[in-house]
Amino acid sequence: FFISSSLFIFLILSLLIEKCQGFFILLNLTRKRFLRYNEYMPLIKIDRSKYLAAALNRLKEVPVFSPQQAYHKLEELGYRGQEKARKAVCLLAYRHVRRLKMIHLYGYPRTELPPHSNFLLMGPTGCGKTFLVELLFREILKLPTVIIDITGFSETGYVGDDVKTILTRLLYVSDFNPHWASFGVVCIDEFDKLATTRNTAVFDGAGTTKDVSGLGVQRELLKLLEGSEVHIPLDFTNTCYSERIPISTEDIAFICCGAFSGFKSAAFSKTSGIGFEKELRGDGNEKIAVHLSENIIEDTENFSIYGFLPELIGRFNRIIALEPLSKEVLKDILISNVIKKYEKEFSLEGFELEVDDEVLEMIVEESLKKQTGARGLNALLSKHIEESAFAAFGQKKKGKVSLKVENDKIVHKIYPQ
Repeated sequence: FFISSSLFIFLILSLLIEKCQGFFILLNLTRKRFLRYNEYMPLIKIDRSKYLAAALNRLKEVPVFSPQQAYHKLEELGYRGQEKARKAVCLLAYRHVRRLKMIHLYGYPRTELPPHSNFLLMGPTGCGKTFLVELLFREILKLPTVIIDITGFSETGYVGDDVKTILTRLLYVSDFNPHWASFGVVCIDEFDKLATTRNTAVFDGAGTTKDVSGLGVQRELLKLLEGSEVHIPLDFTNTCYSERIPISTEDIAFICCGAFSGFKSAAFSKTSGIGFEKELRGDGNEKIAVHLSENIIEDTENFSIYGFLPELIGRFNRIIALEPLSKEVLKDILISNVIKKYEKEFSLEGFELEVDDEVLEMIVEESLKKQTGARGLNALLSKHIEESAFAAFGQKKKGKVSLKVENDKIVHKIYPQ
């Protein structure tokens, strides 16, 4: 018998759709089976007494600096500005170390002491959020510390890093000692990028999409931040097949950092203003380097509007707003940190680097205009040093390189010896 071409195509498409539906059903069942396998994966048997003894010995060596001492040590290591935030984080460091020693060395009951602290640092780019955590906990206190870029993580079972591997990274820097890792500090950078958005798209299947890299990660962080025992994988690849090890987060301090661009506009969008009130609030064109007041960051509803779960924000004991760095602080950082390193590099090449004060003022002004904070100082200075470095480096000569301002432009002069 004969079949028309249109009917033949229809039959072929029907068979393909039926096969595809079966494939996706099988794929979904396989994913669920992997997740169940992930949950009931047998744990590695370890000699806990051996790891505990090593962790307690290392804890005894951790210095207990008073908040004032830690504050001044940060100053000695080149940290400038952010007096309010620096005081709060130094107090957090003291209480964290003191609490660990009281519980694990002196035998004080955990129930009689305050729980571990979680901080949220909000501030514009280049204001010193992650630098403060890294300098204090990793360099001064020598505690196991990891700084995590949270943008690459997703909900369990989806493409992307599993949230539990945050603790795997902490385990790696703790020499694979789970007890020593449980005394550490986790700094989650780019935390504001987890803000979810409301999907209002209209299409077939609307409402079935999931925000696995925003809201999904927020849900997974709830368990980590509240303090519980987590079974973490020992590698970063296929975590469904990974061997696991338990780590307690009851003593881990979590510090989250983010720029939160547009947070003030989101807070003001709660109510609509007219007339004079609307003029005070502005038109929503918010600058990058802004100061967030206490009443704005203490309102959990503002975070909910911005795209965060109220339960997650409630896990933070303290929310601190860091200020944009002032002109004086930026100039101090430029002299004491950036220029010192370039002077050392030029001296190794046999040249003395001399930078006029007018050049410093111009670079700081340009940094303030670009709103990049301390992070942009190095890029701005290196742009003006390139020509002189190209002419002087590798020549096996000696002399002096001078940066000056002529006709509102930064120029370099090389004086051979």
